[in-house]
Amino acid sequence: MIKVTFFGTTTLLFDDGEDQILFDAHFTRPPIKYFITGGRFSTNTALCDKLIEHHEINRLKAIFVSHAHHDHAMDVPYVANKCGAKVYGCNSVRNIAIGGKVKKSNIEVFEDGSCYTIGKYKIKVIKALHSKPTKFFDNIGEEITEPLVQPATFWDYKEGGSYDFYVEHEGQKILLHPSFNYIEGQLEDIEADVVFLGVAGIANADEDTVNKFFDENVIKTKVNLVIPVHWDNFFSPLDKPIQEIADYVDATDETFYKTASYCAEKRINFLLQYPCTSIDLK
Repeated sequence: MIKVTFFGTTTLLFDDGEDQILFDAHFTRPPIKYFITGGRFSTNTALCDKLIEHHEINRLKAIFVSHAHHDHAMDVPYVANKCGAKVYGCNSVRNIAIGGKVKKSNIEVFEDGSCYTIGKYKIKVIKALHSKPTKFFDNIGEEITEPLVQPATFWDYKEGGSYDFYVEHEGQKILLHPSFNYIEGQLEDIEADVVFLGVAGIANADEDTVNKFFDENVIKTKVNLVIPVHWDNFFSPLDKPIQEIADYVDATDETFYKTASYCAEKRINFLLQYPCTSIDLK
C-alpha cells in the first residue's frame, strides 16, 4: 500500500511506510502580485517546516521534479536540504538545486528512459510535453543555464524540459502526467492502475484535442482510476482555503465536468483529491 498526499498543483508525496518519495516540491505559492510586478520571492521556510512536521516527512529519500517552473521546483532546494533527500531532475532543476546549496553529490540529472530503484519503488522517467504556452507565460523549451539563487522572479524559473514519471511498487503501477499535453505513442508500452493527470487547460481546448489527450494518457495506459492534478490556483496559499485555478486560465468546473464525463463514459473511476489530504492506494 502507498499513501499519497497531495499538496496542490502537482506536488505528491508517496509513502509506503518505509521510504518517502516526493514528486515536485511547491509549498510556498507566492501571491499573484509577484507575477504581475516581476517581484522577487523566496521559499516560505516556516510553512515548509510546518508541512514537513505535520505530514511527518521524515523518511524522504528523493525528490523527482517534472520540470523547472516555480510551481514545480521552487521549494526543491530547501526541502532536499531539510530532509536529506536526493534531487532528480533535468539540468535546469540541477541549477535550481545548486543555487539553493544542495550538494552536487545529492543531485542526479536524468533523461528520457532513466530508471531508478529506491527501496521498493521503481521509477521510470518519460519525456513529455508541457501544456501549450499562453500569452501571459511563454518560456517553454528555455533552460536555466546558471545556478538560480533566491529571491528570484517567476521568469527566472524556465521550463527546461518536461517529464512524466512511471512508478511501480509491489505490483502497483502509477503514472504521473503533470501537464495537459501528450506525445503521440509515447506511452504505448505503459500500463498503469492509476494516473495523476494534469488537467489545466481542458476547458478551453477543442473536443478533438481533449479526446486525443485522454486516449493517449488514459485509454492506452489502461488505467482504472483518474485523479486530476494541476487544477488549483497556485497563487492561493496552502494554509488558506484552496481556490480553483483562475478563470482566465481555465474554467475548472468545466474541466472537471469534461474529465469526469469521459471517465464515466469509459467506465473508469474518477477521484478528486483536495490539497493537503492523503489517500491510500491499495
